[in-house]
Amino acid sequence: MLQFFEWYFPADGSLWNHFRNEAARLKSIGVDTVWLPPAHKGMAGGNSSGYDSYDLYDLGEFDQKGSVRTKYGTKSELLAAVKAGKEAGLQVYVDIVLNHMGGADEKETVTVKEVTPENRNEFISDSFEIEAYTKFNFPGRDGKYSDFVWDYQCFSGVDYNATTQQTAIYSIQNQYGEGWQDVLDLENGNYDYLMLSDIEFRNPHVKEELKRWGEWFYETVGFDGFRLDAIKHMDPEFYNEWLDHLRAKYHKEFYTVGEYWAPYDLESMLKYIEATDRRMSLFDAPLQANFYKASMENSAYDLSTIFDYTLVQSCPELAVTLVENHDTQPLQSLEQTVQAWFRPLAYALILLREAGYPCVFYTDLYGAKYKDTGNDGQEHDITLEKLDKMEVLLHVRKHLAYGQQNDYFDHPNCIGWTREGDEQHENSGCAVVLSNGDEGFKVMNIGVQNAGKIFVDYFGNVEGEVQIGEDGSAEFKVNGRSVSVWAVKN
Repeated sequence: MLQFFEWYFPADGSLWNHFRNEAARLKSIGVDTVWLPPAHKGMAGGNSSGYDSYDLYDLGEFDQKGSVRTKYGTKSELLAAVKAGKEAGLQVYVDIVLNHMGGADEKETVTVKEVTPENRNEFISDSFEIEAYTKFNFPGRDGKYSDFVWDYQCFSGVDYNATTQQTAIYSIQNQYGEGWQDVLDLENGNYDYLMLSDIEFRNPHVKEELKRWGEWFYETVGFDGFRLDAIKHMDPEFYNEWLDHLRAKYHKEFYTVGEYWAPYDLESMLKYIEATDRRMSLFDAPLQANFYKASMENSAYDLSTIFDYTLVQSCPELAVTLVENHDTQPLQSLEQTVQAWFRPLAYALILLREAGYPCVFYTDLYGAKYKDTGNDGQEHDITLEKLDKMEVLLHVRKHLAYGQQNDYFDHPNCIGWTREGDEQHENSGCAVVLSNGDEGFKVMNIGVQNAGKIFVDYFGNVEGEVQIGEDGSAEFKVNGRSVSVWAVKN
């Protein structure tokens, strides 16, 4: 999978056309699936990355929030891009953001209670009235596709009191319940509330409207699957019902991966998988955190433990592995950027092993330049270089990384594994060696069927050739703070 965007992609409406033009090349270099960013209009209009949902039915078609197009382009450009992707043989996943909405069209008088931000179950006021931005009637769309009006009965909380112009977290009292909905994540007491106007899934009219929207979205765009945003802040029962409805109606799998971002809480992620009865995969946030720590700690990090307490170790069939995403890149709120020297090692660990569904990040294929304000309040210029070995990694995964896997995770600073290859892929098989310290080597077995073959380092980091011994073993070298991928010499 390729995440085909990054947070700071220019807000010039060019992304959909960019994908359309790249689709065939992406397929040719070994990408199978593309995850696109949220396609709907956000509250920031043409500058919105889409995670501040305003109108789910506006895919860049209506003059709303100061723009017809979204950050990524127009509706017609989106449809053309998806069509091109599918014609190239790619699967297309769309980003679904249903936890919250922002940019309401009107204010309403709402009864609320204020809660403590660090413990949302603790009310620090009696009930009182505020004016809240909770009325969405989408005047620019004027009822096209749906005449559903969102009002305060559709939301469980807000973070702005328009009467006093104060920011806090307010629990809305409506007919569907007082207080927050049950979610699995217990951070801040209850982490139902994340931002903006929090959608009330106890309201049956909301659930039915979102089912109707899901049908419309699929019939309009024709995607293959979903990436679900912010699921740790939502009652898992909603997506159980929503996914079951769409899968039954269209007799289609709709592959789904959820963002349950809990880098140091694998247990909660496994509970979510149980609560959703394995309906979806999850991004392996703990593995990404391990990559970050390994890149920061250098040779002090024990590479033999890199997969400990990760989803790909505990539940490999539902793990989407990754090195970076739009939330962890530099200057983002969840910044946890894997250092440049370790990125080739991390990608080898997700792309060249049998377990997990690897997701490549946009900047590692294309690079990026941007500026933004950091946590220090200063503006920073960021340059992210593309990974020059990415296409080599994709080639090895697609053509060579097959067959039995033999692991050699027996040293804190030098680990490796082999894939023995199979009969279906000519000259397949590879040996991978990683070092986070000095140069090293591993004696590894790659199967007697490879005896006598000459292997070279496809990365070009180590010169020379290696001949596989009669028993299928050989000594494979690696430079310091590096990775080498040995495979049959062409």
